[in-house]
Amino acid sequence: MPIPYDIPGAPEVLDRREGPYGEVVLRRHGELLQIIANGCFLMDTSDGRSERLLVDAALAALNTRPGSSPSPGLLIGGLGVGFSLAHAAADPRWGDVTVVERERAVIDWHLDGPLSAVSGPALADRRTKIVETDLLDYVNETCDTFDAVCLDIDNGPGWTVTEGNGSLYSAAGLASCARVLRPGGVLAVWSAQPSPEFEGTLGNAGFQQVRTEEIPVARGVPDVVHLAVRPG
Repeated sequence: MPIPYDIPGAPEVLDRREGPYGEVVLRRHGELLQIIANGCFLMDTSDGRSERLLVDAALAALNTRPGSSPSPGLLIGGLGVGFSLAHAAADPRWGDVTVVERERAVIDWHLDGPLSAVSGPALADRRTKIVETDLLDYVNETCDTFDAVCLDIDNGPGWTVTEGNGSLYSAAGLASCARVLRPGGVLAVWSAQPSPEFEGTLGNAGFQQVRTEEIPVARGVPDVVHLAVRPG
């Protein structure tokens, strides 16, 4: 997500922590809360339209398959500022909602920090579960399966927060995501820019019905959601 440069004044750092993957910072800039990882702007509380479309696009794709579950299970990769989780939990059509987040600081900011204003009701929902671990470790090790997996942990397949995240968007990493998807399940990946190369990688990983939906933004290149379906 591009940094909103037109906000007057300097940002205020609310919390700064050194985690296993580097430095994470929560800051306030005007009325916005912003998350910075290793000096890279990740996201803020300015809009949430992209995060909501990520979840809605996955559900819409599920609803087109025969015999779809009336209460599909959802895995969200990345807690972020909580928009994806809050939107999913507010929709009664979703069943269980599991969020995987590797940064303890981000989880704390939601549990008892400033970001609880976004995610409080969702975290109180009985369908919601937060798992503190790396997403790639989780999809390789868990026995749980889901109808949809929504990934929003980087700025896109070609713009990762840490170098190690790049393997998630490889054919092997995407095959691990397919491992936790039920037959006919949907993978949705948010990106700050389109990536035809990533569409090809999705196909090479065995996904079908690969497509990209654009999300208009105020200026610059549209955000996108890459969608793909596990065969079955």
